[in-house]
Amino acid sequence: MIVKEEFLSKLRRYFGLNLYEVKVWTALLSRGVSTAGELSDIANVPRSRSYDVLESLEKKGFIVMKLGKPIKYVAITPNEVVERVKKNMRVDADEKLKRLDNLKNTEILGELNSLHDQGVELVEPSDLSGSLKGRHNLYNHLELTIRGAEKTVSIMTTSEGLMRKIEGLKPTMEKLKKRGVRIRIAAPITKECKAAVKDMKNVAEIRHTDQKARFLVVDGKEIIFMVMDDKDVHPTYDVGIWVNTPFFASAMDALFDLAWKGMKQV
Repeated sequence: MIVKEEFLSKLRRYFGLNLYEVKVWTALLSRGVSTAGELSDIANVPRSRSYDVLESLEKKGFIVMKLGKPIKYVAITPNEVVERVKKNMRVDADEKLKRLDNLKNTEILGELNSLHDQGVELVEPSDLSGSLKGRHNLYNHLELTIRGAEKTVSIMTTSEGLMRKIEGLKPTMEKLKKRGVRIRIAAPITKECKAAVKDMKNVAEIRHTDQKARFLVVDGKEIIFMVMDDKDVHPTYDVGIWVNTPFFASAMDALFDLAWKGMKQV
């Protein structure tokens, strides 16, 4: 049986299997019922590993062991496997979330915070910076940064960026609004983003600008700026720079204030 490497790679990614597991599983699917020795030959997997691999697949719910001599294995229908994998993922995720929630009430988190606080005191201000690669990582750090805002959050973005930020950061911004943090967003307002803007009218001040830029300033202390136009870059290759520098961030906030006065209210 010949299965393309590309297909095997997709199976590994979707189902969380290793290479031997996907080879044996697809081999069994092609036969329906088979012995470990037969599957080893078909899948080109060492016989010394085939029993371990089959045991692993059985535990994960991909196959069933048929009693008898010789021992044979039966393939579960792929549709059923998908449902089993989804269920296992939910259970695993719930267990991990519970462990993390329980961590909040232990001394471990206190010790970790203590280590971090001690470490930050030793860090030079110039070292509090970093490169953020990929839009997913960018938005994770954007949320982390604005979550700690005490006074102001100033954002300049594109039309598409405005809709992404409203969709991804609105719950965090609503919490900031309740704490009295002033949130200002400048972006080119188009027909496509008007509905999103209306949805934010009680959370943030939004004004129209024809200028194109992508940055965020928090409390005049921290700044995150994206180095490329989001229309010209794939989300995977988007890049941002985070800097904790009151000197530069306060200057950017002052320039934002000047530009803000000339922008059209939405």
